[in-house]
Amino acid sequence: MDLEALRALPKAELHQHLDGAIRPETAVELAAEAGISLDLDGARARMIAPPHCRDQAELLTYFDLPIALLQTTPALSRVSAELVEAMASDGVRYGEIRWAPRLHLERGLAVTAVIEAVAAGVEEAARRLGDTAPLIALIVTAMRSHPPGANVELARTAAAFGEPVVGFDLAGPEATYPAPPHAAAFRAAEEGGLALTAHAGEVPGPERIREAIDLGVRRIAHGVTSAQDPATIALVRERDVTLDLCPTSNVQAGIVPDLAAHPLARLHRAGVSVTISTDDRTVSNTTLSEEMARSALAQEMTADELAAIALNGFRRGFWRGLALSRLTDLAQRAWGAWAVTEPAIS
Repeated sequence: MDLEALRALPKAELHQHLDGAIRPETAVELAAEAGISLDLDGARARMIAPPHCRDQAELLTYFDLPIALLQTTPALSRVSAELVEAMASDGVRYGEIRWAPRLHLERGLAVTAVIEAVAAGVEEAARRLGDTAPLIALIVTAMRSHPPGANVELARTAAAFGEPVVGFDLAGPEATYPAPPHAAAFRAAEEGGLALTAHAGEVPGPERIREAIDLGVRRIAHGVTSAQDPATIALVRERDVTLDLCPTSNVQAGIVPDLAAHPLARLHRAGVSVTISTDDRTVSNTTLSEEMARSALAQEMTADELAAIALNGFRRGFWRGLALSRLTDLAQRAWGAWAVTEPAIS
C-alpha cells in the first residue's frame, strides 16, 4: 500500500486526545517555562507508551507529564494549534479533538478559560493554514473519577460555550469507576445541545459498553470488548452506535494482543458502525494514515472496506451544518477513486 497516497486522501478523525498528542520537542520547551527539568529523551520516555502495557491503567500514566505541562493558556493554545497542523499534514480534513478541562485547573485557570484557550489555538491554526485547514470540532470530556456534581457543571459550561464545542464525553479508569453516577451530566449536556459519546470497552467484559449506551451516546470511544459478546454487538447495531476504534492504542492497553487480533474488520463486516482514529498521536506514536494502513494490512481488509470505514468518519461526525456535508461529498469521490485503483491491499 502506498502510504503517501493514503496520506493525501481526505480523512476524518473522531477520537483524538489533546493531551496525548503533544510534540516531545514542545514538551521540553513547556517544561523549561514551568521550571521542570526535562530533555528530549526524557520527554519521549514519559510520553510515548511501549507497544504493550500491562493494562489501561498503565497506559494512562503516559498522560501524567502532558497534563502537568498543560496548565496555562499559552500552553493549551500552542499545543492545540500544533495538533491541528499535525492533523492537516496527515490529510485530516475533519477532526474532533477532546480533552478534560477539569484536569487543567492546577495553576488557577477556570473551566471556561481552558475551553477558550483550546478554541483559540484551533482558530490560530486555521489562520496559519488558510485553505488547507481542517474543520475542527471540540469534545469536552468529563472524568469518571471526578465528582458527579462537578461533571454536571462541566456539561453546562461546555454547552453554553457554543461552537466549536459540539460534544460531551466521559473517560478515565473503567475498571474502578462506573458510568451511571454521571448520568445527570449527560442529561445536562444533551439538554444543552451537545452530542454524546463516552469511553468504554477498554477492560474485559461488555458491562461498561452497555452502561455507555444507557447514557444515550451516539458514539463509543473504543468499545473493543463488544466483540466478545454477541448480545452487545446486536445492541450496538440496534441503537446505531458508532465505535471509534483506535487499534494501536487498544493493543497498547492490552485489550488485544496485536493488530491482527483487533476486531475492527470483524465488527465492520458484522454491520457495526466503526471508525478508525489514533486516540493519541504521541502516546501511540502513530498517525491516522499509518493507523489505517497497518490495520488494513494486518486484517486483510479490501480497499472497499477501508474506504467505507474512512467515509464513516465523516458521516458520524458531530459537527452540524453544511461544511461537514461538503467534506463528506469530497471524501466520497476521493476514496471511491482510490478504491478503484487500489483493488487489493498488500
